[in-house]
Amino acid sequence: MKRISVGRRLYVTILGVFLLFTVAFMLFQHAREKQYKTDTLNIKLQAYNTHLADIMEYVGRNNEKALDDFVREHYMHGLRVTLITRDGRVVYDNVRKDYENFSNHANRKEFADALANGSGFDIERKSNTLKHDYFYSATYLPKEKLVIRSALPYDSDLAKTLQTDRHYLLFAFSAMLLLTIVLWRFMSRLSDNITKLRIFARRAARNESLETEDLAEFPDDELGEIAERIISIYKNLESSRQEQDKLKRELTQNIAHELKTPVASIQGYLETIQDNENIDEATKRQFLDRCYAQSLRLSSLLQDISTLNRMDDARDFMDFEQVDISLIVDNIVKQTALQLQAKNMTFCNRLPAGVRVRGNQSLLYSVFRNLTDNAIAYAGKGTTITLESREDEDCLYFTFSDNGIGVPAVHLPRLFERFYRVDKGRSRKMGGTGLGLAIVKNAVVLHGGNISATNNTDGGLRFDFTIRKQH
Repeated sequence: MKRISVGRRLYVTILGVFLLFTVAFMLFQHAREKQYKTDTLNIKLQAYNTHLADIMEYVGRNNEKALDDFVREHYMHGLRVTLITRDGRVVYDNVRKDYENFSNHANRKEFADALANGSGFDIERKSNTLKHDYFYSATYLPKEKLVIRSALPYDSDLAKTLQTDRHYLLFAFSAMLLLTIVLWRFMSRLSDNITKLRIFARRAARNESLETEDLAEFPDDELGEIAERIISIYKNLESSRQEQDKLKRELTQNIAHELKTPVASIQGYLETIQDNENIDEATKRQFLDRCYAQSLRLSSLLQDISTLNRMDDARDFMDFEQVDISLIVDNIVKQTALQLQAKNMTFCNRLPAGVRVRGNQSLLYSVFRNLTDNAIAYAGKGTTITLESREDEDCLYFTFSDNGIGVPAVHLPRLFERFYRVDKGRSRKMGGTGLGLAIVKNAVVLHGGNISATNNTDGGLRFDFTIRKQH
């Protein structure tokens, strides 16, 4: 079954609502106009009745000739004038004179309304006398205790005056036709946009090319602009996804390469021990120590990879709390005291007490611990590590620097890349995983900050980074 397009459904719905509104308005206008014309005719006949009542004050109610003369002089086509007593008897009629044959009029609507309210009217009631439909208008005269009733035939001429103006109907129909054309053109443009978006969605779902003629250009309106932006966003996301896939492939290759080295070393040492039964204990112990060192490196590598994955995939699920950074740094200084002493290095911690932020305890520890380990490994013997900070209302600003050998300027932009090493052989010898600074950058970004690396003018490497107080 062929589905009806959204544009067509919307067009039919709006057109249906408009037609319903138009019909309802026309019916309302018809009723209002008919009421207006009815009231106008009633006022006209009531004025006639009042004029006749004034004449009766001079000629008397029983002067039939004078009444006939007045009706002839003020005659309207088909006019009928009747005088009725309070009990419903007809005492005068300009058309018939056999009053004894008239039925009692006490039950007539216009008569009853006139007695009750002073005036009344009725429409389209057939006269029992003349067998014709009339419009009746009655006026009660309390002084004479009479009801003057004038009537006009409800013929085609009178019915025409009570019908809705044909000009209005023509105008309403023309307006509806014009609106239908305008609505159709608008819905056609909308349907074109929706059709192109549907084609885009289908091709995107099938991983087909989006550089096609039917998607090249949208109508020049707001909907077209929105559609083009949607496609542009998708293309950017697709490009980003492809780049991410490329990075993941490179990362996978790097991880495999980094894991291969310690695994191969451990395997080689163990195979040597296994294949040489007569190997002396000192050599065996040396090989086992090397296996253990490689296993530690392997464990450290796996831990760093796990940390990065946790930041990439589960950042929304990390726990944030008030963290005392001053206390974290004090503990790191104590934990690395032996390593610092072995290289005759000094850690100059200039953080004031009680430096606090809202963040993740483990990740903030990784930031300062990895920066410290990196400085210990590569700054050189006899150097000094300095940590300083300042703050404003929103952020903490840290400077972590050393006065060591620094890093060649060409390497600075890539220091935070995963598995990037300035000196690959030296880095592996020092036990680094190549992920420490990548962890630092991701953790800083996760805490709403940024980080940069520069060389000090007087030597050594400097890291400047920020951490938001509330994140």
